[in-house]
Amino acid sequence: MWRDALLVVGKDLRVELRSRVATNQVAPFALVVLVLFAFALDPSRGVLTRATAGLFWVAVLLCSLLAVQRSFAMEAADSARDGLRLSGLDPAGIFLGKAAAVAIQLLVLEAILAAGIVVLYGSHLHGPLLLLGSTSAATVGLAAAGTVYGVLAAGLRVRETLLPLLLLPVVAPVLLAATRAWEAALSGTPSDGNPWLQLLGVFAVVYVTVGVVAFGPLLEDA
Repeated sequence: MWRDALLVVGKDLRVELRSRVATNQVAPFALVVLVLFAFALDPSRGVLTRATAGLFWVAVLLCSLLAVQRSFAMEAADSARDGLRLSGLDPAGIFLGKAAAVAIQLLVLEAILAAGIVVLYGSHLHGPLLLLGSTSAATVGLAAAGTVYGVLAAGLRVRETLLPLLLLPVVAPVLLAATRAWEAALSGTPSDGNPWLQLLGVFAVVYVTVGVVAFGPLLEDA
């Protein structure tokens, strides 16, 4: 399973490195979103400072939708999905590989977004351990849930609009917990974010477990 996962994550990342969609299209889009938030919320009233954590994770969520759609759009070209299904690779390994590729891309985009909120919003990144831990756990949860619902929507004509409708309610708890953890870190009280960090860890484990079990049947039906 793990060897198959490494094969899949290597394939997806090589395709991404050649196309550079994440860095040339998704990252600029995410930064534009941050700039638009800054225009919408007047920085002088302090609203932007209080909402920074939520705005960051909303931008991450939008990036995750694009990353998941991109991950399965690659498989739709030239019937690559059929080749993947008939390759004999372990479905759990395929799931872990595709989720890991999405997670790695999200971590790169999150680093860019974190630099963006420091520069654009003047935020100070206190509590680095809480920030790193909550970001890692939330990213794993988003990537795992996105991969499950990505393959579920992959075989449908309306997959571009169906995927957000299916995925957003499921990842809403992750968005809430990650925002609370970041709020605690940015406000300089990281100890208040520990319960949210633990909750994010639970979400990550649950979503990965569901993906390992359910990805095979969903891939066959896609």
